[in-house]
Amino acid sequence: MEIPKPAGGTRNLGIPCAIDRVIQQAILQRLQPLWDPTFSEHSYGFRPGRSAHQAVAQAQAYVIEGHHFVVDLDLAKFFDRVHHDRLMAAVAARISDRRVLRVIRAYLTAGVLNGGLFEESREGVPQVLSPLLSNLVLDELDRELERRGHRFVRYADDVRHFTGRWIPFTERRGLEETTLGPTAYPAVKAKGDRSMPSKRERPEDADGRVPQGPRDKVRTALFEPQSPGMQAYIPRHSV
Repeated sequence: MEIPKPAGGTRNLGIPCAIDRVIQQAILQRLQPLWDPTFSEHSYGFRPGRSAHQAVAQAQAYVIEGHHFVVDLDLAKFFDRVHHDRLMAAVAARISDRRVLRVIRAYLTAGVLNGGLFEESREGVPQVLSPLLSNLVLDELDRELERRGHRFVRYADDVRHFTGRWIPFTERRGLEETTLGPTAYPAVKAKGDRSMPSKRERPEDADGRVPQGPRDKVRTALFEPQSPGMQAYIPRHSV
């Protein structure tokens, strides 16, 4: 089925039957304790003991340290476009039991009923296993960003990169062209980048901080102490 997205458009949502949900949940509960400790500390989505509140707290810490410029990275339709073969290669690197591998592959390719018509599943991840499998795929992105020395926070397929200086366009292109191994899609692109330059040229871009106006500054109001009512709102909409 398709559900509307807040920003417009729709998102595909696969709903497994009760038996499949139980089996997938059992696989999840066995694999997550083994895999989760190996994931990056910068990842906060769909992980036991981690939450959106912690992601916001880390984002606040980066801003307080002086990293006021934020690049918003997003993976376009990530959950719907994960490449099955490359994902299974990443799973097989952690699981030797071929019976489990066959079951996971079967759920990946099970297909869906859409409007009463059967559609093959050529890419994407199943609903119950998607949190764990998505973190497995995106852990490679996390490690690459860590290797480059970036300060960032990731919640599911949303990433915020924090820096204390203006990022020239050529360097942003370096972030945009980061390629994820297990997905086979050029995954990272700038989305809603508040640090985009104005139409005029900026010769100072190659040198440190050069705030040029309100579009160049992070709206730090989201990082100020908020009322209890706002506390529940912020984690979903600010990271």
